[in-house]
Amino acid sequence: MREQYDVLVVGAGYAGAVAARALAEKGKKVLVLERRSHVAGNAYDCLDKAGVLIHQYGPHIFHTNNKKVFDWLSRFTKWRDYQHRVVADIPDGQGGRLRYPVPFNLTSLECSYGGYEGRHLGEKLMETYGAEKKVTILELRQNPDPEISDLADYVYEHVFVHYTMKQWGQTPEEIDPNTTARVPVFLSRDDRYFQDTYQGMPLEGYTPMFEKMLDHPGIKVELGTDALKRLKLSGEQILVDGEAFEGPVIYTGQADELFGFRFGPLPYRTLDFDFETLEQDDFQGYGTVNYTVDEPYTRITEFKHLTGQDLPGVTTIVREYSKAYSGAPGETPYYAIINPENNARYAKYQKEAGKFGNLYLLGRLAEYKYYNMDAIAARALELADSID
Repeated sequence: MREQYDVLVVGAGYAGAVAARALAEKGKKVLVLERRSHVAGNAYDCLDKAGVLIHQYGPHIFHTNNKKVFDWLSRFTKWRDYQHRVVADIPDGQGGRLRYPVPFNLTSLECSYGGYEGRHLGEKLMETYGAEKKVTILELRQNPDPEISDLADYVYEHVFVHYTMKQWGQTPEEIDPNTTARVPVFLSRDDRYFQDTYQGMPLEGYTPMFEKMLDHPGIKVELGTDALKRLKLSGEQILVDGEAFEGPVIYTGQADELFGFRFGPLPYRTLDFDFETLEQDDFQGYGTVNYTVDEPYTRITEFKHLTGQDLPGVTTIVREYSKAYSGAPGETPYYAIINPENNARYAKYQKEAGKFGNLYLLGRLAEYKYYNMDAIAARALELADSID
């Protein structure tokens, strides 16, 4: 390293960028190495050839109940008020299509069962579990009431099981309960996908927000730089460019890759994206439509609904296909596959990292867990605060 830095951060996504800025504001001189040609990680957005603002790595909708995180990020962006709504699109059994809100709620009940029966079932659910409550599909399946169990079977079949198998490539019984709990039945008529206090989209986009976050005299960002070609773990010492580096190293990439896959690769799911630009004002009427039963893709996102971009006569959509991550060039690991075997393997990598007193694993890949954007921002701020 030709210059002297106090901290090395690997990765310029949420984990790395938030930590870098927080540390720079404590007077640290921070070097950020980013493998990609851009900042913002998987939240990166850009204009496509038609001028539509797209999310290159799939849709990102910011939502949080954490006022500290919201206020901190608001230093780098203004927000567009956006309340995300998602519908499921399924065959109606009569040659047509049926749409209803997801998470499955009281309105979904009436769409699926008709007004009278749907209201009856809704009242029974609220008597059993309480109004404005979220109940997981698996909880409903275990209820001894025949009407509730029949409803659970319907929701299980039409909302959960096929979608889950497409998304994870596994049977529901193989999925960690924390993951299945993300697919609730909401005993409410609030059809927003999230009910968090703070929701929205960065007014100018995620990428400008990250660029402002990293615009600090104490931060240097090197894009298109593979940190693992400059970083070596030797004994209990970290070498950078062949020289010992004693300062904190915050690593946000894959933990298994950092240690040369010595205990075997950690399994992930990845996504293929099929972008299509159409010469029409609107394609589907919603930001996201989930195909929970009969299509090979999991969902279609139409970006103009998310961003509020006024661009008549053209719209861009993306279809998402989930598959196993193989590590092939061009693939991105998105979701850790959480189960006891994989957790045990990750624990071996975590133990190796613990041998280095100045190495910090931070983020979805480095910690092998799922984080929402607000949660990883909070985690990064906590870490930065703990570093002297």
